[in-house]
Amino acid sequence: MRPRIATPEAPLRLAVLASGSGSGMEALVRYQRATDGVRHTTKLVLTDHADARAVERARQLGCPVEAVPLPTMEDRAARRRAHEALVQAQLEAHDVEAVILSGWMRLLTSDFVARWEGRLLNIHPSLLPDFPGAHAHRDVLFAGATESGCTVHFVDAGMDTGPIIAQAKVPVLDGDDIGRLAARVKVEEHRLYPRAIDALASGAISLDAPRLE
Repeated sequence: MRPRIATPEAPLRLAVLASGSGSGMEALVRYQRATDGVRHTTKLVLTDHADARAVERARQLGCPVEAVPLPTMEDRAARRRAHEALVQAQLEAHDVEAVILSGWMRLLTSDFVARWEGRLLNIHPSLLPDFPGAHAHRDVLFAGATESGCTVHFVDAGMDTGPIIAQAKVPVLDGDDIGRLAARVKVEEHRLYPRAIDALASGAISLDAPRLE
């Protein structure tokens, strides 16, 4: 499903889902507020951890924020479905039109992905399809790669396997550790993600034509 083609007067209403620090969310909100003619706005910041740094960042920015912890259930599949039902209820309550994953550390079910197909984006800290998963920087360094970066992609039911929208590259330098490499990649993440969301909101990209030139 294609999202509505937005205008600066009627921007695309986003939810940013973040499990951790929320630095990408903050960079996006600041971009939205500083950029003339931007076609998207953050209507909700949602986290699965009530003590995540993203909560305080969102409050400082004046963004609506909701913490939706994982329910306490023994059956893992039922727990995932119940959690996503709670997340979906918040998205509907805030009239969200597109979902932006920014450090969201939960793999989404195929049902949730299907509901938001074409309106669900993620950014991953490697040059996909290389080094998917939760430990990309570690894996890049272990492999001895000389280049890394970040990838914005549409989300499908796999792990970091959806259609690629755009990538930005950084060198892996001698003496890099996970922290130094992550910091260098994060600079590019904060530049690339808003540009990709601009393209989504304007209709310049879609699942049918995902690549951002």
